[in-house]
Amino acid sequence: MSDYGKDEKMLILKNGYMLDPSSGTEGYYDIMIDTEGGRIAKIVPRGALAADDTEIIDLNGQTVAPGLVDVHVHFRDPGFTHKEDIHTGAAAAAKGGFTSVVLMANTKPAVDNLETLAYVWNKGKETGIHVHTCANVTMGLQGKELTDMESLSGQGAAGFTDDGIPLVDETLLRAALQIAAKCGKPVSLHEENPAFIKNNGVNAGKAAAHYGIGGSPREAEISMVERDLRIAMEEEADLSIQHISTKEAVELVRQAKKKSSHIFAEATPHHFTLTEEAVIRHGTLAKMNPPLREEADRLAIIEGLRDGTIDMIATDHAPHSVAEKEKPLTEAPSGIIGLETALSLGIRELVDKGYLSMMELIGKMSLAPARLYHLDAGYLKEGGPADLVVFDPKKEWVVKEFASKAANSPFVGETLPGVVNYTICGGKVVYRG
Repeated sequence: MSDYGKDEKMLILKNGYMLDPSSGTEGYYDIMIDTEGGRIAKIVPRGALAADDTEIIDLNGQTVAPGLVDVHVHFRDPGFTHKEDIHTGAAAAAKGGFTSVVLMANTKPAVDNLETLAYVWNKGKETGIHVHTCANVTMGLQGKELTDMESLSGQGAAGFTDDGIPLVDETLLRAALQIAAKCGKPVSLHEENPAFIKNNGVNAGKAAAHYGIGGSPREAEISMVERDLRIAMEEEADLSIQHISTKEAVELVRQAKKKSSHIFAEATPHHFTLTEEAVIRHGTLAKMNPPLREEADRLAIIEGLRDGTIDMIATDHAPHSVAEKEKPLTEAPSGIIGLETALSLGIRELVDKGYLSMMELIGKMSLAPARLYHLDAGYLKEGGPADLVVFDPKKEWVVKEFASKAANSPFVGETLPGVVNYTICGGKVVYRG
């Protein structure tokens, strides 16, 4: 096996088992990449490409798929770069097989103005992957005054969100959805009504009882999801329910999707893998918003992924420092990192257990999120973007070292299937395993 040199104009990925969720094509193909143009030049059955003076990577039957797309990540830049920055976040993404990410906007300053939007865009261009960002719905995430959504959209904001803080004001949300629909951009919402929550990050059930705290009840999510689905359908605006955590919310989305094509939902790997038992075992390393809930909720999320109710998998990659996570449970920040373990957890929990095919998993981690955010990503086609991930779904690895600045993960020490060996973005190898 050989890597191509910087001066090569063409690269052939030979003997790979290709999965393309856009066309449904799978099988053994050779892929020729124009490394200067950053596009796929040819896709042909294996053995049919001439290889004279062309650098070759022999994949030996490994899986080759579109580069993964994560539309819910926190790179903490600007303002909280002791946790993560755009460069280290991009490195974590590439290591996990992601070639496109959409950043959340709860930075400091927030992405509620054109200057901060330009800062994130320009810094993202310095990385080897495609870094997009949402802008805020409200100024300073205060939920009181809308940002200039049209100007932010015109300057490249991929969508709008106040992720981390719910939009309590119904009138403001309706106005935001109207503007977003006009701009052709999605609004993604964090669905937890603070009026119900005594202690965030921990389910108001067995886990909260274990720690002797009030916790966050399921009603906090259910009430917001019910309201926001209704408003989005009335306004015919694209709405994404972020990191869904309850079986009731899954069912609400399921019924709404029967009435409207504007409703979308995402699930995190931790919500389809873990329950509140993990918070009892791991403490702050399993504290997150919304919290891990019960086994019935976990299974409902998996069923939602299986039947198409939940369109996509997104990590909610949320890095924090060791010192922050070492605080008492009620004081430590919520969230875990997820970019480097997402594909493996999808393989272990969804594919290997028979809930999804590998093609379906890749579709939910590439094509579906790309379509919602109107990104040129998530498919393999001649003339299409040369953004690919090459991985061995059977080979195992131990979770212990991260490209991220952070290591706040309850999966540290676990052995997982699915080793990413190459991530290729814009025709360039940006990660080698």
